[in-house]
Amino acid sequence: MAQQQQTTIKGDLSELEKALETVISVFHKFSKRVGHFDTLTKGELKQLIDKQLVNYLKHVKNQVSIDVLFKDLDKNRDQQLSFAEFMVLITRVTIACHDHMHEGEQQQQQHQH
Repeated sequence: MAQQQQTTIKGDLSELEKALETVISVFHKFSKRVGHFDTLTKGELKQLIDKQLVNYLKHVKNQVSIDVLFKDLDKNRDQQLSFAEFMVLITRVTIACHDHMHEGEQQQQQHQH
């Protein structure tokens, strides 16, 4: 029964649910390359940023930037990012994108997206 219910839900995913599945899928695409299959190493995070956040994190290109970002995200200091730690980055990027979309709206008094 659970299998049937899961299939039904799969077929009727909303736009937001599809986006959430995409975030999880991209995380797993990079997390299973080195070390534990469900965490990101610093190298995997760099590859993910280089391939999947190339436009939104243009400033995070050199190793120093990656080191600083990774240290900030790795709250338990185990030298790998769990999905929850990774989601802090996704949340920050999403908020920054939302704020960027609203730049200039104060003067125009309209919603752009």
